[in-house]
Amino acid sequence: MKTARIPAVGKEFPIGKILCIGRNYVDHIKELGNETPAAPVIFMKPATSVIGDGDEIVIPPYSKNCHHEAELALLIGTGGKDIPVDQALSHLAGYGVAIDLTLRDVQDELKKKGLPWEIAKGFDTACPLSDFVPAGMVDNPQQLQIRLTVNGDLRQDGSTSLMIHSVTRIVSHISTIFTLEPGDIILTGTPAGVGPLVPGDLVYAEISGVGALKVTVK
Repeated sequence: MKTARIPAVGKEFPIGKILCIGRNYVDHIKELGNETPAAPVIFMKPATSVIGDGDEIVIPPYSKNCHHEAELALLIGTGGKDIPVDQALSHLAGYGVAIDLTLRDVQDELKKKGLPWEIAKGFDTACPLSDFVPAGMVDNPQQLQIRLTVNGDLRQDGSTSLMIHSVTRIVSHISTIFTLEPGDIILTGTPAGVGPLVPGDLVYAEISGVGALKVTVK
């Protein structure tokens, strides 16, 4: 069973649902040529897609274009349904660093056909995830810098202040659709600068005040 750890307080949660927000940064929407959504776009990854710091990404043979997307991850500590925006942060146990891997060629082809695109987002190793810091250690989740490098070259460098939908709104909105439970994880979207990965790449993602995550591509 995959678990989410908060080492600073010795807590560990079995990972439940991984709920992901797409199209949450304007510049990322523009770089992919997508429309800006009125409400958060939600998709899911299975817990089996999670790998940890130092692990290897394995790109499935059915794709030739795997993209990295660095994101702020939220760990639910207290479950709830229809959570008010002003109470959303009290339901978080921690913050972490995630890389949402996307098989862009597969996703684009499935979108054209109007088909679901879970196989582009939920494959094994598709969700590199760091340990979490206690939520109380992050003063303002909307003032965090997200950076990602590939082989030392800076690819992504953006702030959570640029989110279209804030952390509190995301938690509240998702809870109107899915009952949130302890161990659920929310990925909050990626800033601009996404790009392809190839075997042999070293990927390093970090978020100020939260942590870092290093993985390689097999």
